[in-house]
Amino acid sequence: MTVPEISPEEQAELDKALYDALNPLASAIRSRESGVSADRMWDASPVDVALSVLAAWKVMDGEVKRLTERAAVTAGSYGASYEQLGAVWGITRQGARKKWPDAVSRTAPTTVGTSTLALFGGTAELVRSPSGDWGWTGRGADGTAGAAPDGAPYATAEEAAAHAGAFLKEHVLVGSDQP
Repeated sequence: MTVPEISPEEQAELDKALYDALNPLASAIRSRESGVSADRMWDASPVDVALSVLAAWKVMDGEVKRLTERAAVTAGSYGASYEQLGAVWGITRQGARKKWPDAVSRTAPTTVGTSTLALFGGTAELVRSPSGDWGWTGRGADGTAGAAPDGAPYATAEEAAAHAGAFLKEHVLVGSDQP
């Protein structure tokens, strides 16, 4: 994934949305600092108004950094690598590791593995690939075979088991009391 470019129209919409979000915060900061009510913010000196806007951008910058880290950790929890995080952010793998040190799990190297799930009279085999992703193949009690869709690996065994279990539940024998 490359760093996305935005069109001039998207940039204008983004600028407007950011200013719309910033103005109430800048007014509240200026009001607290000066004692002047928010509806009279523009009655303050231009320097004070500009500084309150700058202070509001500082608050917003901190929030963007916090939300960015949350997004990186979320991507890492789903299996994104530091190389992928860096590519999206326009930095190196090492830069991403330094920026978000806890985003990617440093677990031991992944080994291929399998486990079996038996539900509703059917069975499914959960399969871990060398990349660490999970998939499944199964046969319902009614004889229907199924598998995880191509291109849709699951980040955890639990996620793969949930999808396999849903498949097995859909393919019980009619009239069966199998849990």
